[in-house]
Amino acid sequence: MGNRMLSDYQQQLRDRLLAAPVVPAPPPWHTVLDRGTPIGGLLGIGFAVHPDDGRDLVLVVSSEGHGLFDTVTGEKIARDRDPDPDTSTPDASADLTCPGLGPITGTRVHIAGLFGGGLHHTTSDGWALDIVTPEWPNERVLLSAGGNIYADPPDQGWWHIFHSDYSTFRAAGFSPSGRTLAVATSSDLTLWTRPAVDIPT
Repeated sequence: MGNRMLSDYQQQLRDRLLAAPVVPAPPPWHTVLDRGTPIGGLLGIGFAVHPDDGRDLVLVVSSEGHGLFDTVTGEKIARDRDPDPDTSTPDASADLTCPGLGPITGTRVHIAGLFGGGLHHTTSDGWALDIVTPEWPNERVLLSAGGNIYADPPDQGWWHIFHSDYSTFRAAGFSPSGRTLAVATSSDLTLWTRPAVDIPT
């Protein structure tokens, strides 16, 4: 199938998305580390909350085991290299969950990635995430705040913040708190964080 199958509008939209360069996420977002955290064989990720202080955590499920990361520092705070085979991947559970570890031992975490599932694509204060594939199979992650990706130029309310052109896309989304944004591929995890969110009443 060539571009001849696209309408004029679809071709213009595709051209706009292809032309948008990868840029840093706008303030107040900032990357947790300078670049993604390498994780070989990453299968999926899910968010949890630290029971002591309520900060966001992310559970990473990979072919090498499970890891729990602090989303503010990027530090790996717990690791299980040999999880129970009966619960090591989320497809073993009807609700696509895996058991927590470290400070969230005893809880179950919903995992999004290879086996399905999903993460939040909006926040309570108006940020949104779109995953587009104008040049299959390479997904692009677009972050927006009031911008219209279908009409506005790049960097005018929306930003192309991630291009999965080197590895297989797994999942992307916000934590339930809206303080963390994560993108996972089969080879790494990239995190952005921001200060606490004021939820409108």
